[in-house]
Amino acid sequence: MRLEYNREFDPDRLPLKRPKTHEGLADRRSSAPYVYTEEIILAINVALATGRPLLVRGSSGTGKSTLARNVRDILGWRYYERVITSRTQANDLLWEVDHIKRLQDAEAKQLSGNYQPYIKPGVFWWALNNKQASDWGVDPWKGPESKQAVVLIDEIDKADPDVPNNLLVPLGSLVFQVEETFTDVDGSDNPPLVFITTNEERELPKAFLRRCVEVKLALPSPFRLVEIAKAHFPTTVDELIQRVNLLLFPDKMTWDDSQSNDGISPAEFIDTIRACWKMDSKTRKEIFELIKQTTVWKHGRKAPR
Repeated sequence: MRLEYNREFDPDRLPLKRPKTHEGLADRRSSAPYVYTEEIILAINVALATGRPLLVRGSSGTGKSTLARNVRDILGWRYYERVITSRTQANDLLWEVDHIKRLQDAEAKQLSGNYQPYIKPGVFWWALNNKQASDWGVDPWKGPESKQAVVLIDEIDKADPDVPNNLLVPLGSLVFQVEETFTDVDGSDNPPLVFITTNEERELPKAFLRRCVEVKLALPSPFRLVEIAKAHFPTTVDELIQRVNLLLFPDKMTWDDSQSNDGISPAEFIDTIRACWKMDSKTRKEIFELIKQTTVWKHGRKAPR
């Protein structure tokens, strides 16, 4: 059921197109189709209305990163992303200092009198004010120009526990200062839409959680998996998708969202479809049994009895 409210973001504005050259590739860094629920659409609109980051929770493979990229396509905004690691610091998202180049220049007695040649804008600086950041580096966004941007901060739970709290001020005010040059960066006139994803491997600080709006991406039902897979493949693969679904879930014959899916993520389901399709297995039982061991029932997980 479609909920009625004023929508700044509405995926129905643009039809979801099936990809022509990369059918069925999961976890793509470029554009990929996305099947929205009303809960996801509502969360995105709340984030836009409040100016708060959208914290996207969910296990690996549920489409958290793909969501940000698809929203970018629908809005037509610029896009920047940073995958967080255990060594990422909050400042890395704002700006970084090239200490190696500075040391090399010092050794060559070519050290600049100021820090500007050694400052590299981070993804949040580019999103807030790409015109200003272009004076300091090359914009990583190569698509159409727009006033606003979508930012993906991926896997925030991989960072040191202090990183989320250290991002509170710039995420809240959309303003920060580059300490080495006292340069003020202000993006409050054209606020970005910030997606922050977590696999929930670590508890996030409560102060940080209070300043985010949130949506949880649960593993979809077998019925929903079919809809997601159909968005990734040509219509000629639809019958194969239904057959694989029945082979994976033989005891779930009622096609509605109330059914559990035994822990299979959309990415794993799409991998299974693509393997059967590209390998032309005709979903023969003996081959399918081997395929699903490599795509679904892996790393110690076993099919339910």
